[in-house]
Order: sequence, then C-alpha cells, then structure tokens
Amino acid sequence: MKLRKPLTVVLMLVLLAVYYILGTDYRKQRHENAALAAQVSGATEQLAQIPAPPADLEQRQAAADAGLEAEINVFPANLNSTRIVNDILKLAEATGVKAIPVITQPWTVVSVNETDYPVFRLNIDVKGTYAQVAGFISLLENGEPATLVIEDLTMERVDGPSLNGSETGDTVPVDTILNIAIYARPTVKVNEK
Repeated sequence: MKLRKPLTVVLMLVLLAVYYILGTDYRKQRHENAALAAQVSGATEQLAQIPAPPADLEQRQAAADAGLEAEINVFPANLNSTRIVNDILKLAEATGVKAIPVITQPWTVVSVNETDYPVFRLNIDVKGTYAQVAGFISLLENGEPATLVIEDLTMERVDGPSLNGSETGDTVPVDTILNIAIYARPTVKVNEK
C-alpha cells in the first residue's frame, strides 16, 4: 500500500506529461492547418484570376513552330567562303566597280538570343564612282545570300578629276571599305530546344 500511492502519483505525472505533449502538438498542428488553409484559399483565388488557355492553343503552337522553321530556313546552309567571295567579285564586275577582298576571316560562331549562328566575315575595298559603288552596295544588300549584312562602311572621295569631267555627285570617284558578315543556318534544330 505504501508503494501504491507514490506509484499512482508518478503514473498521474507521466499521464499529465503525455497529455501536455500531445495537447501542445495537437494545438501546433491546428495552427499549421489554419495557415495552410489560408494559403490554399489565396492560391485558389489567384488560380481563379488566371484566364483559361485559348481553345486553339495546339494549332497556334504548330503554326509558331512552322513559322520558326521557315525563318530558320531563310538562313542558307552549306555556304562556301570561296564561292561567296567569287560571287561578290562577279557582282562588282557587273556593276563596273573594282573590288578587292582585303581581309577574310575564318567562319566563327556568334550567339544571338541563345542561338548559335556560323558567320563568315570579310572586308572589301571597292573603287568606282559614287553611283557605281551605291549600285554595288544595293545589289549586295538585296541579293543572295539574304543574310548578308554590311556591318561597317567607310567611303572617301578620291582626289582628282571626276570621270566625265563634270563635278556631279554620281561621277565623283570614291574609295569604299565594306565590312561584311554573312550568317548561315544555325546549328541547333527547332525541335531540340
């Protein structure tokens, strides 16, 4: 009997401790549950504000992919740098200017908007009248390849008489240096992105 009373007290203290631990844990979980319920209701409200996707989303995606593929195909593939230089020299001859490739650089890769484009750069010294050089530049910009870009152009008047004796702007001899870049088709396919 003497042992029974202290054992009962210890048992009651243990039960009170267990009840306290379980009760505080339950209260903590109730608070967390209330916080999560508030987050869920906030997320539900935000979700309700998002408009439904358009019904023709897959068609629009297919059209966008086709358009992108068509734009990428505008860039020529398998360009030959010797052929490019020869075509530019033939164009110069056809327009009556004298063109000398001063510097050609090997093909390099330029990254534009996370897409890598092979680029061939060359510098050309062009001599002729202003009208001839302007015609040559116009044909370069509007001809093939369509991805030819004149990055820099320096034109200086050549001292001396004009070609036909008059001083009109079209017959003034000029010396022009063109820095040209020709972009080729990117190495990454559309579907790989």
